[in-house]
Amino acid sequence: MQIAVKTREPAAFNAVALKAYARVVELWSLSQKEAAALADMSESTWKRAKKPGFSGELTKDQLLRLSAVIGIYKSLDLYFSDPLSRTWFTRPNTGPLFSGARPIDTAIDGGLPQILAIRNYLDALRGGA
Repeated sequence: MQIAVKTREPAAFNAVALKAYARVVELWSLSQKEAAALADMSESTWKRAKKPGFSGELTKDQLLRLSAVIGIYKSLDLYFSDPLSRTWFTRPNTGPLFSGARPIDTAIDGGLPQILAIRNYLDALRGGA
């Protein structure tokens, strides 16, 4: 007996990830330049990618970035109340990962490793780990 496993096509994963990421970017009031850099895309690619029906491919790195940023959003939303949960990522921060810089700037400069470090940092704050 074979069990049919329902899998999603990569395009469906991309569409879901891009839609959620676009919503986070909007809620955080990120600029086009910031949103593109955080996702490791050119601004022109980001403009196309955020529209429904985008048929381009996302790299594994880009998908991991989108996933981690969505996780950061979720942690902030659970840990802080509005408006801090919506502005935390774009405010200067003296925490150990940021040295007075804005988390978004450190995430863009540090790439995926820094994005994941921020996510882990927030998960630890939220979970007490």
